[in-house]
Amino acid sequence: MQQLIQNRESTPKMTRGLIALLCAYILSQFYRAFLPVLAPVLAVDIGASADDLARASGLWFLVFAAMQIPVGAALDRIGPRRSSAALFIIGGAGGALAFALAQTPAHIMWAMALLGVGCSPVLMAGYFIIARGFSAAAFGTLAGAMIGMGSLGNLAGSAPMAWAVEAFGWRMTMGGLAAVSGLVGLSLIALVKDPEPVETTQKGSVLSLLKMPVLWPIFALMVVNYAPAAGLRGLWAGPYVADVYGADTGAIGQVTLVMAVAMIIGSFAYGPLERLLGTRKWVIFGGNGIGALALGALWLMPTQGIVFATIMLAIVGISGSTFPVLIAHAKAFIPSHLTGRGVTLMNLFGIGGAGVMQFATGPIHAANVTDTPSDAYVFLFGIFGIMVTLGLLAYLWSTDSRD
Repeated sequence: MQQLIQNRESTPKMTRGLIALLCAYILSQFYRAFLPVLAPVLAVDIGASADDLARASGLWFLVFAAMQIPVGAALDRIGPRRSSAALFIIGGAGGALAFALAQTPAHIMWAMALLGVGCSPVLMAGYFIIARGFSAAAFGTLAGAMIGMGSLGNLAGSAPMAWAVEAFGWRMTMGGLAAVSGLVGLSLIALVKDPEPVETTQKGSVLSLLKMPVLWPIFALMVVNYAPAAGLRGLWAGPYVADVYGADTGAIGQVTLVMAVAMIIGSFAYGPLERLLGTRKWVIFGGNGIGALALGALWLMPTQGIVFATIMLAIVGISGSTFPVLIAHAKAFIPSHLTGRGVTLMNLFGIGGAGVMQFATGPIHAANVTDTPSDAYVFLFGIFGIMVTLGLLAYLWSTDSRD
């Protein structure tokens, strides 16, 4: 955040707004990643299976993705202040409260869908402000820094969440998070400042962006870039180490914590790296290529040991952290008056791909359960690896961008 504060184009009011949005994004990262830690207690208390939680997590991602179209239009038309505050209060605080009161797996699914609505505007509202208030060359670094700092929520959804559940119970913990989300939503109203609107006679929409061939290879990789990291960190890492290695809640928290730390490291690393090397395309390609190799290793050696599995999961997490640099890659080709629609369209592809895979992996896992616990997970790792490889092949046709 220090880079944001020191930038000479920023103002104190804009900086305070970015800090408020960062707090909301920390909660957004938490809400997409905390389910694996709750898997054992939700199974006992309300009979929620791993497949139920896969659907619930998938709903979060799909609702979040679907909201990107109206969120993008709202950012361009009415600005980030009202867009982010209203949705976060209703969906963030309301969804956490609904989760705390859940009595069946279906209630968990509805609560996660509502949380997806609440979380949908906050990162893109921050990106909108960065795009309008800072130099284009710094966008990838600053966007990555926001994800990196926001990933404190990812950390909180691992070992700290496990501790809170053991100390206070999951219902009281979620009730407290509902109260915190409400306060953060109110801070968005008070602190976020809308950038000055772009004066232009040009028109356009999401369709205008979809008609730009230069963006198509970037879209292809964006669809699969985040899906493995989100799916494994947010859902399958916990059941995998529990079923294959007998890990308890505390051990699950430690494994997911390592993966979360790796994702933070990647978020901070890729922006400076693309500026140092003078290329976005090949930094992105290299990061995702290493992630595909790690998925291949898990596919071929799913029972190599919990330390090996944790290292491979961490590498997958780092590879998924090219997300903000991919957005920077596309943003270089997006007209300034369509900034809101452009960044949210990229987010739709990224989060939408993750959501579809959350839904798809539940039935795939269930269909391949055998007496050997690792069998079901072999298919998951293989499918994720093949997806990333196909995305990389399409991305080879992309045009590099530099600012």
